[in-house]
Amino acid sequence: MSDPTDAFIELGRINLGEVGLDDVLQRVAELAKRVLPIPVEVSVTLARNGVGHTAAFTDELARDLDERQYAQGRGPCLDAAASGHILPVPDLHAEDRWPDWAAAGVRAGVGSSVSIGLPIQEAVVGALNVYARTPHAFDDDTVVILETFAAYAAVALANAQLYDSTATLARQMRDAMTSRAVIEQAKGIVMAERRCTPAEAFTVLARASQDSNRTVRDVAQALVDRAGEAQVPSRAGVVKGVSDR
Repeated sequence: MSDPTDAFIELGRINLGEVGLDDVLQRVAELAKRVLPIPVEVSVTLARNGVGHTAAFTDELARDLDERQYAQGRGPCLDAAASGHILPVPDLHAEDRWPDWAAAGVRAGVGSSVSIGLPIQEAVVGALNVYARTPHAFDDDTVVILETFAAYAAVALANAQLYDSTATLARQMRDAMTSRAVIEQAKGIVMAERRCTPAEAFTVLARASQDSNRTVRDVAQALVDRAGEAQVPSRAGVVKGVSDR
């Protein structure tokens, strides 16, 4: 067992600019396992629109018990993720809320579990799931440690999710700006060749896109590339493949 305070500090030191979301989730699972005074396996569930998947786990036992819940559409990890509450299962042998899942857990050698909701954002929620091989393994002190840890973990996960979304948006914006620049270049080439207006040049590109079943951006890039390769004074053929209609 590690000192929970040390684990919290380590969690807070995760640099989201250097590690991806998957790495953050895996670190959360590993640190949660370390802070408890009993042998456990840990997983992290992420759920969107009620559909869950295990994003990180310390052992296949935890992942397999999570996946049984996803297949059935119900279970403590999904319910904890949806509600944000703590859902303890003190003894799987006596569990009657999710009997099929509990029976599978008993066969796998699990005696008790606890799932703690991790509210990340409206669209994505999660749960920290901890499995022990003995019944009644999670006393009040252990649950308090996990609850405190989950609060730290929820912040780290929310920040990671935000960072990941922001980075994705930035990439999309860069791609859009690049596409726009290429299309504007291609329009200029068509305007010079056809002596037409910007709107007419774009119409030429759009028609070529439809005729070739390619995106306007791809048509524009091909035109710009051919123009760059042309080394003769005549511009004839530079717009090859672009419709004259």
